[in-house]
Amino acid sequence: MNTSRRVFLAGTAVLAAPAVARAQPLAGGRPVRLIVPFPPGGAVDILGRLIAERLGPALGQNVVVENRGGAGGMIGAEATAKGERDGSVIGLLGVTTFAAAPFMFSRLSFDPQKDFAPVSQITDGALLCVVNTETARQRGWTDFRSLIAWSRANPEQVKMGSSGNGTSSHLNISAVNRFADAKILHVPYRGGGPAINDLVAGTLDMMFDVMPALMPHVEAGRFKALAVSSGPRLSILPDVPGMADFADLGLGNHSVITWNAIVAPGGTPEPIIARLHQATHAIAADRAFVDRLKPLGYGTVVSEAPAALTRLIAEETPRWRQLVEISGARLD
Repeated sequence: MNTSRRVFLAGTAVLAAPAVARAQPLAGGRPVRLIVPFPPGGAVDILGRLIAERLGPALGQNVVVENRGGAGGMIGAEATAKGERDGSVIGLLGVTTFAAAPFMFSRLSFDPQKDFAPVSQITDGALLCVVNTETARQRGWTDFRSLIAWSRANPEQVKMGSSGNGTSSHLNISAVNRFADAKILHVPYRGGGPAINDLVAGTLDMMFDVMPALMPHVEAGRFKALAVSSGPRLSILPDVPGMADFADLGLGNHSVITWNAIVAPGGTPEPIIARLHQATHAIAADRAFVDRLKPLGYGTVVSEAPAALTRLIAEETPRWRQLVEISGARLD
């Protein structure tokens, strides 16, 4: 049973925030470093900064974002796993770190099951397929079906940027290529920000990635949204088809939902984990936080207890292992 829950109304967690703030500061009052495993400008960086600016008041001390990009998020994950166990280091890590990375590396520098102390899930969301608006006009990509058809007729001429090999974007497009017999070329970057810049410039043709950094460009007309990776459509984008709309393309059973979680280094004492969990609940129950994330394509979801995040990882792993096998992704 999934014991995470969506939070849309302020409740007991908000009432608990003052008590959290009055507690003794973590790590002797030193700033808490929130490690974001991607460079500035991408979706996870945006999320990390929104969390940090609210987690600080909830804890009663400064929280600073530390970007540690590279290797599809593994450099930042390793930095989190090997960080101090006094509450001064936490990480904002995604589902692929826990459920996919073990199947893409012959050897990791950390053990996803042992080297992290789960705190809480914080978001979920689908990937958004966008194309450069001018390129779409020139090539007649009026919808997702026409993009797939064009890629079949022009193998590997559609260039899709992602935030790196082995990321959810990479695994998703590999599955789309397999199931829909598409011929889209995956071009990995060291984070979503650089890829987005090249999509704006027209060097890339499309992205199928997490939504926060893409939505401003959709709203400005630079990108055209064609689909989301979830089976059903999203309430925030009711006119954008989900994969269930493309059963005729072989995608009717395809669905990719990503999520992010806050974790600490393994071995962090339980009282610190409990305090971080309480503070996470406080910010997630803040209506302003929920409303800020919703237009970016993030749902706010928190684990009822740290152990619930452990169970979620176990439940998700078989699905992501299959996606890795389809992609053939190897990162060493």
